Amino acid sequence: MIDLYYWGTPNGLKISIALEEMGLDYQVTPINILEDDQFQPDFLRISPNNKIPAIVDQDGPNHQAISVFESGAILQYLGRKTGLFYPQDEQARVEVEQWLMWQIGGFGPMLGQNHHFNKFASEEVPYAVERFMKETKRLYSVLEKQLIGQQFVAGEYSIADIAIYPWIRRCEWQKINLEDYPNVKAYMQRIEARPAVQRALAIQV
Repeated sequence: MIDLYYWGTPNGLKISIALEEMGLDYQVTPINILEDDQFQPDFLRISPNNKIPAIVDQDGPNHQAISVFESGAILQYLGRKTGLFYPQDEQARVEVEQWLMWQIGGFGPMLGQNHHFNKFASEEVPYAVERFMKETKRLYSVLEKQLIGQQFVAGEYSIADIAIYPWIRRCEWQKINLEDYPNVKAYMQRIEARPAVQRALAIQV
């Protein structure tokens, strides 16, 4: 059994999708980030950076419990544990890892800043809006180009796609029109149609 410490953000959704796709038994512990649950001592022992998601795998290495925080590390751990969506062939694995790190280091953080300044900032900050809007469009263009002639970013469906998809779902928050990125739009629809993804989207906390 895996304990998933979760809230319905793009980063949280990555892990619920992975758990569903990999057929792992898990239970959800909501961490309400709107009420600062992420700062509670019990959670900080699992996720010292006070961010969701985090997991505790009760059947970890050597059948000992292990906790893992940071969404990318969790995806890699689950991929290694199950052998699913994370190739063992080194060339294929590097391709997946490149796009996973692209999401973790760029696509997620930049789109998150876009969300903040376009939707949640208490006052308009034109410089920030312009800066993060420009970078958001650049990153969508990178993804659009990568998807030419293939269904998924690294060829086969992988943990990289599981990481990228939840951020595309927030395209309206980012003021992105997916009609301008037809490959990305088709990619999002392709992933969203997967039964495991639908099950993850149905989680209510």
